[in-house]
Amino acid sequence: MVTRSTEDMDAEVGVAGTVGEHDEERPARRLTGRWDRFVWAASIAVALLVLKQVFWPFATGNQFYLVIFLALTLPLVFLCYRMRGTAKDPDNPGPLDWAFAVIALLVGLYPVLPVGGDGFAGGFDAFLDRQGILSTPDVIAGALLLVLVLEATRRTTGLVLPLVCLAFLAYAYYGGYLPQDWDIAHAGVDFSQIVNALYNDQSGFYGIPLDVAATYIVLFTIYGAVLSASGAGTFFVDLSFATFRRSRTAPGRTAALSGFLLGTVSGSGTATTVSLGAITWPVLRRAGYPRENAGGLLAASGIGAILSPPTLGAAAFIIAEYLQVSYLTVLLWAIMPTVLYYLGIAFAVEADARRFGAKPVDLDTPRVWELLKGGGYHFVSLGIIVVFLALDIPPFTAVVYATGVSALFALISQLVGGGSPLAWVRLIADSLAEGIRGALPVVAVCAAAGVITSTITKTGLGQELASTLVDKAQALASNPTMALVLTAVFAAVAVSVLGLAVPVTASFIIAWVVLGPALADLNVAPPEVAMFIFYYAVLSEVTPPTALAAVAAAAITGGSVMRTMWQTWKYTLPAFLVPLAFVLTDNGSALLLQQDAVTVLWVVVVSALGVAALAVVTGGWLFGPARWPERAMCVPAALLLLYLQPLSIAIGVGFFAVAVVIHLIGRRTPREQGAQ
Repeated sequence: MVTRSTEDMDAEVGVAGTVGEHDEERPARRLTGRWDRFVWAASIAVALLVLKQVFWPFATGNQFYLVIFLALTLPLVFLCYRMRGTAKDPDNPGPLDWAFAVIALLVGLYPVLPVGGDGFAGGFDAFLDRQGILSTPDVIAGALLLVLVLEATRRTTGLVLPLVCLAFLAYAYYGGYLPQDWDIAHAGVDFSQIVNALYNDQSGFYGIPLDVAATYIVLFTIYGAVLSASGAGTFFVDLSFATFRRSRTAPGRTAALSGFLLGTVSGSGTATTVSLGAITWPVLRRAGYPRENAGGLLAASGIGAILSPPTLGAAAFIIAEYLQVSYLTVLLWAIMPTVLYYLGIAFAVEADARRFGAKPVDLDTPRVWELLKGGGYHFVSLGIIVVFLALDIPPFTAVVYATGVSALFALISQLVGGGSPLAWVRLIADSLAEGIRGALPVVAVCAAAGVITSTITKTGLGQELASTLVDKAQALASNPTMALVLTAVFAAVAVSVLGLAVPVTASFIIAWVVLGPALADLNVAPPEVAMFIFYYAVLSEVTPPTALAAVAAAAITGGSVMRTMWQTWKYTLPAFLVPLAFVLTDNGSALLLQQDAVTVLWVVVVSALGVAALAVVTGGWLFGPARWPERAMCVPAALLLLYLQPLSIAIGVGFFAVAVVIHLIGRRTPREQGAQ
């Protein structure tokens, strides 16, 4: 175990509060007494339902399960999240919260209850038969569910996403009042038909986003909770410290590796940043890292966790569903971009450690082998997920087995440590409840995202906006290549801006249905489009001016928020540019392992050289301090190298070579003058 001083321990105080204050998801209530016990029991019941669906699915179909799932989880949102999202509210739910919870349960279960109204028969099959001709009670129940979904989303993520949903609903209803010469004008959709599309159709509340939340994301949050309860988080950090031990770059490397490993037990870049910062900031401070540099490194490492296999972020599961590919395929697509991302961080760490003179830090850590002997079993469950996916076993089945293995190791650890089996049972029960509660914001977001996707599908808005974007790009540049470049840049900016206001999962879904067709119209393949949007959606957490992960890191280190944001941008710059390489040339698909091994090899090598050139620009270090001439030469070098075509690569290599020569001459001249 890593030994830290009392002063260092002070940095860990208030971690939960920092996550709640700066994460894209609002802080949950701290329930007490019988209310806590009730929510705990209800959450375990939902967890058991989810596990039951993996092995014994409902015979009535997946939509029936989604109806039950949403009906049981939506009330929990109102019990677990405050109406105003501030700590001034009583932490236990009040009468209005209970009223919302009860109504949510009733209208959520309405499609499966033996109630029809207006002379219609009740039951799920009869409800589906009324698609397109909903009864009055159907419309009322659907409208109430819409209001409750938007309120649940507001409580968990803020006001922006519900307002976006309302804007799309207004567009669907009032579209007929738009000037008919506008491309986005349409005939307008009747309110009952809007409710029908949301409530009795697989593109609304019960569409792909909620399906992914109910069958993938919730199981992975349960797995993360069990893994964390087994002590995996502490083991991963200790292993990172032991791996690099004592050198001036070891603290920075440790932060990056710890962030990557902690990402397996956290689905949030901001939460990972805060957890990582509480442990590693004291070490970075002792090494001599300035507050802002340390904050930037922590934010970049935290966000890297959800860009990286084997877990990735929640949107990765949606990619698999949208493209009808296995989750393992998505993991494979992410391997090389992950390598380049951490290569960029490694270059930045090496440059920073030399530029501001970081010092080695002595830590009382066991050797790597000793740690692996005592806790290496934590990697077994991760390996099970990968192996099962390789065997073409569905990810939701693989993660259940991995969770079982992790729980078994936790039991063995309890018994070896002198604990009782009853303590282990309580530990696993708490983990199940924590996993469900941790997934509630994602469930609300995915249900709300159904409002947007349903509206776009019903009105054809997505294709119209995509056509407009492509037309504008072609108006600015008649050359097809330049039109693609402009469209990709416009799309990257749009996704980044969208991500400033809404959570990653929602921004991916919106961008996929609006911007995805624009890139597809320019002959960009679906895998490249999906990963392009995914990366920019995730990177919104480190994009100024909000940069939630950077703000949280600044709160840990006490540094300037804006300077921490720009330091974070420095560390993550390769991640902002590499996704453009996916879509601009055919060779870019090699970064997603979509081509033969030889092509993949040279594309990765060239891209790594481009990342190195970027590191010179942002880090100001080559073989020594880099002056402005060589840094200026590395700008076109990086851009041309990442445009993966032979001619641009050759020119880019030339620019980089000139920068190196200028740098070496500049280093040699002072030494010669000193010798004279």
